[in-house]
Amino acid sequence: MVSAQKKAARPTPVSALREQIESFLAGCRQPAALEPGEAPFEVTPAAFHFTDFPKHLQFEIWDEQRTLMRRITGIHQRRTARLTVETARFGGKPGLLTFTDLGRPQSAAPLLESSRSVLRELLRRWLARQFPGWTLDQVSSGADLEHTLSPACPRACLTKGDRRIAAVAVPLPHAADALTHALLWLAYLRRRHPVQEIAIFLPCGTQTTTLLRLQHLNVACRPFQYDDSGFEAPIDPEDHGNLITRLEPWQEGPPEPVNEAQSWTRQVELQPSVQGVQLTGGARSLRVNGLEFARYEAGLLWTGVFRKEPAPNLAAVEELAREVALFRHSGGPAPEHPWLLRQPESWLESLVRDQVTMLDASLLPRPVYGQVPALTGCERACLDLLAVEHSGRLAVIELKASEDPNLPLQALDYWIRVAHHAARADFRANGYFSGLPISCKPPRLLLVAPALQFHPTTETLLGFFASNIQVERIGLGVEWQRIPRVVLRASGARSPEWDQTDL
Repeated sequence: MVSAQKKAARPTPVSALREQIESFLAGCRQPAALEPGEAPFEVTPAAFHFTDFPKHLQFEIWDEQRTLMRRITGIHQRRTARLTVETARFGGKPGLLTFTDLGRPQSAAPLLESSRSVLRELLRRWLARQFPGWTLDQVSSGADLEHTLSPACPRACLTKGDRRIAAVAVPLPHAADALTHALLWLAYLRRRHPVQEIAIFLPCGTQTTTLLRLQHLNVACRPFQYDDSGFEAPIDPEDHGNLITRLEPWQEGPPEPVNEAQSWTRQVELQPSVQGVQLTGGARSLRVNGLEFARYEAGLLWTGVFRKEPAPNLAAVEELAREVALFRHSGGPAPEHPWLLRQPESWLESLVRDQVTMLDASLLPRPVYGQVPALTGCERACLDLLAVEHSGRLAVIELKASEDPNLPLQALDYWIRVAHHAARADFRANGYFSGLPISCKPPRLLLVAPALQFHPTTETLLGFFASNIQVERIGLGVEWQRIPRVVLRASGARSPEWDQTDL
């Protein structure tokens, strides 16, 4: 009798399963349920329900737009911030469902994987609607580091007879680099089969940069936009709007010091390690190997590397200049000093400013401008310079000190804007290159980086550039911070010519 009572009191496997899940959810600060291909469900007491059956636990959850019902058959894996259970869909198809705590940092990984799964499944639906009669040959969101294919952007290939279309869906955080992902996927497929065009799905409101770039690329593309509800619609490739850019009038500072702060600025600039860079509006930046330590602006001299304060006196500024020069050079006394490691692109910029003819003897050594026109609303990892040839043709110089697959298309953004203003003769009208003839021809584009830091995909991406864009890669030797020297040159997408004496 006692034995029978004990047996009756023992929890069933289903009730034990439910107890484990409820215990996990009770310990979560912000519980959520994730299933591959679906956006996360917030788990609130009023929006989910468990039902016990003899052989499984039925779980139902809903929000304002969706309902999800699954049969839970067992625990798959349990960790601090997530609990993954085994499920059976209707028809018996097995699957996994993850309960996670959005209030813990450990939930970032399953959330990221869930969002990628959602976008991958949306891409399937979009392609089925937009390309009826085509066969979805493959769809993937896996990482392929060898070919620089990101797991963040699901990709697919459609076939119809002997025709093929590449397709890519781009999430919002990667919208600025959408064409980089799309073109690398297209190039990957073309190494195996002829592919005629590419379809690219962009978040609403992010299409302008992509559409502007497409005007200067040799690629057939069908752009689409999608909204938060998952609805997609075609975009007219010509509907890129007006070119949004800004060319500030160039204003040189007064030729002679007119106040104490300007006098200090000019005296500090006489130090051999200090480089003075004229900025728009009469401001002047004082730098050592590209690292700014002082700036004259609005009648005051501001000093400091990480935080600027009004200069107390000339001696303090000169002492700071000497201290920065001590650490900000190759072979300095502290290899890990933050002043040495900070802003390598700015260091590269300072070298090119001083020795621009090293890149090409046809360039005038002066003047060389930094980032004009400004790219409104763009965050850029590269730095740009604008120089001019003896003939009057402009040269856009894009600088990058480390590997970056986005370098070619980011450089194209700047080239587009400079070409726009050159055609309108805006540079002469706004005071740039005073006294020099400025051509209205499209500018040259020079990509400058340490030779071993050009990303392997650079040639691939340059192969899509329109023929009217004269682009050249220029690589510096490994000791460029100590002895700047050109060791690599390549035109367009051609293989480079190397001088291997200084790699």
